[in-house]
Amino acid sequence: MFDIDKWQEIFSTIKKNKLRTFLTGFSVAWGIFMLIILLGSGRGLENGVRKQFEQDATNSIWVYRGQTSVPYKGLKPGRQIRFTNEDYNYTKKNNSNIENLSARLNVWRQRNLSYKSEYGNYDIVSVHPGTRALENIKIIEGRFLNNIDINESRKVVAISLVVKNALFKDEEALGKYLKINNIPFKVIGLFEDGSERDNQRVYIPVSAAQKIFTGGIEINNLAFTAGNADAAESIKIEDEIRAQFANRHNFDKNDQRAIYINNNVEEYKKFMNLFAGIRIFVWIIGVGTIIAGIVGVSNIMLIVVKERTKEIGIRKAIGATPQSIIGLILLESIAITAFAGYVGLVLGVGLLELISPHVQSDFFLNPEADFRIAVSATILLIISGTLAGFVPARKAAAIKPIDALRDE
Repeated sequence: MFDIDKWQEIFSTIKKNKLRTFLTGFSVAWGIFMLIILLGSGRGLENGVRKQFEQDATNSIWVYRGQTSVPYKGLKPGRQIRFTNEDYNYTKKNNSNIENLSARLNVWRQRNLSYKSEYGNYDIVSVHPGTRALENIKIIEGRFLNNIDINESRKVVAISLVVKNALFKDEEALGKYLKINNIPFKVIGLFEDGSERDNQRVYIPVSAAQKIFTGGIEINNLAFTAGNADAAESIKIEDEIRAQFANRHNFDKNDQRAIYINNNVEEYKKFMNLFAGIRIFVWIIGVGTIIAGIVGVSNIMLIVVKERTKEIGIRKAIGATPQSIIGLILLESIAITAFAGYVGLVLGVGLLELISPHVQSDFFLNPEADFRIAVSATILLIISGTLAGFVPARKAAAIKPIDALRDE
């Protein structure tokens, strides 16, 4: 492997056939380059979609009210399903396998927030403490809502940094009172959310919102996290929840329009499986391109063996073993393939690093080729070079000295 004479021979052969070697190496470099670019782009798309999912808890399940579409026990279709506090209490009491349960009530009619002379329109969302985990909320200062706030219907509010900067400017917000639809609420916490949309909202206790703004016990939806449940287990939980709601609200549990359930566990798994399939597809395309390069390298090595038939015959006549002949041809093949492939690998990684800061978006983030891809590509190069040189090497080893010396 480290025989200087062998390497001198290899470089001499390559030097004699520069254009032919370049064109052959280019096909290998292009194959590796495209493989890295495609895998990096796939990773960028996966990172973007993963970030969108992780803005909320990926193990969350959301239940929304709907309208019945089939008759049930004498009741006509078209009935609006209404959620109330009873649904929250029943779900919490009868489902020990769920975590971070929260009801939600949006205050739609007016969205006026004010502090002194500053005003703004923001989403007013009333929730339970479980929303912090459901929305992956990061508390910057103070705290989020707690159960005491719910039980006592406290007029408290957690606001985003966006709201704080708009209304309070450089003034301290914690402990101050801002007005929500002219009702004073005490600021108990500042938060930050990964979603730009969710940063345009404030959170208040659902019990306070019901007393002050709606005067009832109605809620818009329910949500909870499913712990460590996998996709199959989450579907089972979903079916149990649907059956419970169907029993309480008198609708067919198979009526998909009566209530809508968004299972993020299942959806997240589907997307991750999709990207796994995309990675396999990209590898198939990349390997196919590399195989085309291997064929080119193999052909050039066959030509090299043909041109050096007499030389190989003389080597064998003076005692060279078939193994040494095979080793020489294989080494040359691996050298061409590995060098060209490494160039393609470096160019691919370099291009990804170059364009990465300029192509960031919500659904395309940090395209990159990680260390495992680089290692896999390197192993692929070595295997490719070996395969490309194997047939020519066997052909060279089979040359008989007497036949080689007759060759013109």
